Amino acid sequence: MKSKEYISHSERETLELGIELGKSCQSGDVVLLHGDLGVGKTVFTKGFAQGIGIREPVSSPTFTIVQVYESGRLPLYHFDVYRIADVEEMEEIGYEDYFYGDGVCLIEWAELVSEILPENCVDVTIAKDLEQGFDYRIIRIENSRMICGK
Repeated sequence: MKSKEYISHSERETLELGIELGKSCQSGDVVLLHGDLGVGKTVFTKGFAQGIGIREPVSSPTFTIVQVYESGRLPLYHFDVYRIADVEEMEEIGYEDYFYGDGVCLIEWAELVSEILPENCVDVTIAKDLEQGFDYRIIRIENSRMICGK
């Protein structure tokens, strides 16, 4: 599997990288999105959804755990597990149907449910470097055949 690091200087560049990754995803892909609060995970996710062909507004499902978007070429199951108390909550929503279904899963804060994640997930890590500027981001994509050409 490939690994590559990208530099983003703006929200637009972060969005565009998300679009490129979304265009190359396939049914059954599980993408884990890592990064601190405020690094641009939601911006990246909006681009990812656009890359799949989803045109409806995308927001973080912080209070609902999972948001389902079915208007693109593939369904997108967007998880935010930041407020998960334990893995049993994931079992209650039927996570296996999403993880092993026909769509694509994008999971924010996946490290909180690491024991139930499938093998061969794609890891996307977004980090700030304020010394380089307020909008500067380092975006690392690992374990992926979906490396963008940028």
